[in-house]
Amino acid sequence: MAEFTGPIPPRIEPFRVLCLDGGGMRGIYTAAFLDRLLDQYCRIRGEGHLDLGSGFNLIAGTSTGSIIACAAAIGRPMSDLVKLYWDFGAKIFPERITDSKAKLVSRIAKGGTVVRAGDLALREALTAEFGEITMLDVFKRRGLSLAIPAVDMSTHRSWVFKKTKTSGVRDDNYRLVDVCLASSAAPIYRSLAAIKNPDSKHEQIQVFADGGLWANNPVMVGMLDALLNADDGQPIETFSLGTCSRPEGEEISADDVHRSMLQWKLGADVGPLSITAQEFAFDNMARMFANVLSKCGRQVHHVRFPQQKIPAAKLEYLGLDDSRPEAMNALISQASTDADMVKSACDDPRNPQGQLIHSLMMSLPKMPEAGIPKEFFE
Repeated sequence: MAEFTGPIPPRIEPFRVLCLDGGGMRGIYTAAFLDRLLDQYCRIRGEGHLDLGSGFNLIAGTSTGSIIACAAAIGRPMSDLVKLYWDFGAKIFPERITDSKAKLVSRIAKGGTVVRAGDLALREALTAEFGEITMLDVFKRRGLSLAIPAVDMSTHRSWVFKKTKTSGVRDDNYRLVDVCLASSAAPIYRSLAAIKNPDSKHEQIQVFADGGLWANNPVMVGMLDALLNADDGQPIETFSLGTCSRPEGEEISADDVHRSMLQWKLGADVGPLSITAQEFAFDNMARMFANVLSKCGRQVHHVRFPQQKIPAAKLEYLGLDDSRPEAMNALISQASTDADMVKSACDDPRNPQGQLIHSLMMSLPKMPEAGIPKEFFE
């Protein structure tokens, strides 16, 4: 057999997508997980700080994941996001929804005062983090695309705040602050988001609800936009991260199916049920689509960052609105454990998903200790 002596074709850089799930206060797990993994690779590479956002062509995030997605896109350290949850979590979620019927009735009596206070706190936190930066600013200055799911309450239809090379100009001038408010406006837990249409000549106000109602795991949104925006023949890699969901499932007898509003915690238990169902469904759909597309000649890889089994002692701290210090400590602890497990997978040359994560982390550029300054976007 003749030897091949021609030039070796250059490696085609993949089109990489980061997809971050929603999950309320459990977003501190996501931020802490990424912070821990980045810190390990900083030490391996002998660098001070690494720019997570610049490792991706597109970042998709829903609800609490939208906040972390936008922070990564503008070059904020993940440690800053952990601090944001610590500093503002109890203000954003000042009162937990529990199993206590007396507290549920009390919550009804308080009307919208609890969520109104949370809305003000979240606006303050997001404004401090993002200032006046817009979707277009991120695209022009960082070369990064964003896709942030929400629900348009005027039509009850899905809406994706998006800036990619194929998305047009509709969402260019939306501030990241308003985009995150819209995507994280979880019914019952938080206020709906009333934001100004930045291009309206008539002071139009738009109202949005949480994107987690239809795309809590935004991996399919990210994969679709990758297919629309990647170059012909460019490999696609999606990296998806959850928020440390509790192990779900119930054994329900035939006599217990007639649940009242109080047994559903006035509807609050529907959110976690939906999140868990979507997390499982969309992850499997993404994996199947990646396999089918690869068989059709389009190289697509899907990675879901693995998570270890949650210890029984931590199960009580996984509520969407649990902002107690002990709950945040438990989530940060679990994030460190899971990040260490992922690093072990990266060290195994026989683990294909671990090798994809390792390649990603080794490709990240350096970043200043304080992150990319906001003045960069002016």
